[in-house]
Amino acid sequence: MNKYLEEAKAMLKSINGLAEGQSDEKIVNNKSAFPWWNGNGVELKVGQYIRYEDDVYQVIQNHTTQPDWTPDIVPALFNKITVEEWEKWEPGNFYKKGAKVTHNNKKWVSNVDNNHWEPGATGVYTWDEWTG
Repeated sequence: MNKYLEEAKAMLKSINGLAEGQSDEKIVNNKSAFPWWNGNGVELKVGQYIRYEDDVYQVIQNHTTQPDWTPDIVPALFNKITVEEWEKWEPGNFYKKGAKVTHNNKKWVSNVDNNHWEPGATGVYTWDEWTG
């Protein structure tokens, strides 16, 4: 039994390694390569990709899953991978450097990784307003 567990772990590591350096578009278009989220005490590590409902999420904080910590409602643990050019900024989400969002009828580009600050907030310089 232990042999199969080790093989499964190696396979998961290999699957997540395939996503390294890939564009968000390739990751989303190949979502069937990633394992489904399981809320029954599965250990997840930063950088892993999982599927939940019809989306792909990247783990941004090591944790052990539990049923009420689904990827769609706990943005402190997961980053939804999207290919929408300008997604709506959502409080609590973490955005990568270069992420494009809309907020308060303006467009913003993140200039840092793991950006959770509100675009345009006073004293916050983690977003650049896009003037296109």
